[in-house]
Amino acid sequence: MNVVVAVKLYISRMIEESGPGMKVLLMDKETISIVSMVYAQSEILQKEVYLFDKIESLNREYMKHLKCICFLRPTKENVELLSRELKDPKYCLYYIYFSNVISKSDVKVLAEADEQEVVREMQEFYADFLAIGAHAFAFNIQPCYQGLTWAQASLSRILAGLSALLLAVKKCPMIRYQNSSEMSKRLAENIRQMINREAALFDFRRTDVPPILLILDRRDDPLTPLMNQWTYQAMVHELLGIKKNLVSLASVPGVTKDLQEIVLSAEHDDFYAKNLYLNFGEIGTNIKDLMDDFTKKTKSQQTVESIADMKAFIENYPQFKKMSGTVAKHVTLVGELSRLVTTRGVMEVSETEQELACQNEHSSSLQKIKKLLSDTKTTHLDATRLVMLYALRYERHSNNDIVGLEDMLRKRGVSESLHAMVRAVLDFAGSSVRSGDLFGNEDPIAITKKFFKGLQGVSNIYTQHKPLLEATLDQLIKGRLREGAYPYLGTAQLRERPQDIIVFMIGGITYAEVLVVHRMNKLYPGVRIVLGGSTVHNTTSFLEEVAVATTGSYKSRYHGPRSHRP
Repeated sequence: MNVVVAVKLYISRMIEESGPGMKVLLMDKETISIVSMVYAQSEILQKEVYLFDKIESLNREYMKHLKCICFLRPTKENVELLSRELKDPKYCLYYIYFSNVISKSDVKVLAEADEQEVVREMQEFYADFLAIGAHAFAFNIQPCYQGLTWAQASLSRILAGLSALLLAVKKCPMIRYQNSSEMSKRLAENIRQMINREAALFDFRRTDVPPILLILDRRDDPLTPLMNQWTYQAMVHELLGIKKNLVSLASVPGVTKDLQEIVLSAEHDDFYAKNLYLNFGEIGTNIKDLMDDFTKKTKSQQTVESIADMKAFIENYPQFKKMSGTVAKHVTLVGELSRLVTTRGVMEVSETEQELACQNEHSSSLQKIKKLLSDTKTTHLDATRLVMLYALRYERHSNNDIVGLEDMLRKRGVSESLHAMVRAVLDFAGSSVRSGDLFGNEDPIAITKKFFKGLQGVSNIYTQHKPLLEATLDQLIKGRLREGAYPYLGTAQLRERPQDIIVFMIGGITYAEVLVVHRMNKLYPGVRIVLGGSTVHNTTSFLEEVAVATTGSYKSRYHGPRSHRP
């Protein structure tokens, strides 16, 4: 169940089926992102695709010597644009691939538009999601809540995308959902209806152990997206932001023009692939090793004395140049992370976050928060983050000082909109909303583990907190996930240990949870887990999600067209 491989296979098939010759790849604003997440432009150029364009572009030239591969979402808007294209074709032949199921009526519209009979192929290739890693996917939809229920456009898009994901990995799953979440139940029911409606598409070869689709709600674990992170990928997203594999370094002091925006892709960057799940201390050591290796190779290239030396240099130059770019990129990136950690006092903030998440030390935590709120190094975001974590932990504590801490935020000049997020996060995911044991206060096993950890000490104070997803998956794999809290949809139940698990989290996932899935796939041989979410959050985007959910006002940042088949 490798979602990157699934998307790459679809795209490779599109290009191969059009045969030899020069080609143009015509996409829409969403499929461009789907392709760019798994393929570098240089890779596609090697497959005789020499031009990339958008179906929305109205001023495209006529190029009758090119074949056209169309990869589009099956939306009303795209069908209209493609119909117009076919009536006045700019290319010699068209090979059309939709990223999801297209209705018969839309196929008829396109067939009628193809008066010049230029269409050679029309198929459904189910790559209707962003593959953010081998075992993780998202839809870049934010927010998906509208006043603590579904925003209809988001529900339609997620339903379409999740259906495509199931078809891409060829799974017809049993469905479990978070019982405390009406949104989870509604999505689960919609997926079952869609599977029943498209039964022929989901008629895969039955396995001995049926796959499981587990639907969760972000509201059960507000801690994870509020925590500072210390593994490479998660840390970059938290401090700088990763958007469709791109990271902006434009605000880095003294950055060169070519490094103002960089690509971070495990598919095309070996150093990143090897280090994205390592902690910050290990990254520093590995950057030094990368630099040392590069320096050695640079010195060896300086001795170009003979024709043979020149030939060897020219042959190795592309790899040499690529390595040079990799070194510059990661040295700049790690340098900026280090600068931000120092100037913002992130280590001190993170230590207190971990204490709030993992230890029940009210008086100690309160004093540490007050000290950090008085420290000018602490950013307004980090100050508010600490108060939110405190509020979530001690909401029902008889001596909590949420009001006092809110007053400190006002006095330090935190904006009213950010300050309001303390109460908003309690409305969104306070103790009355959550069903899971977020702080490990109820589960006897969790309490025992915490007790022994307290006796032994902690090996790394910055990584004590574990996302709730880890315990949920562990219980699911071991057959201990309570059916009352996570019921099956329908009468069938899984009695065996699950092998293929697809988890979808309404309201977004985090890279910390992607790391959990990566580790559990290694920990349990024979179990394959894929994690997806409406988006991938850092603290800033999570607070935007919470703000929209709790105010009831809905101004979607997702401007994609409505799914054609809700």
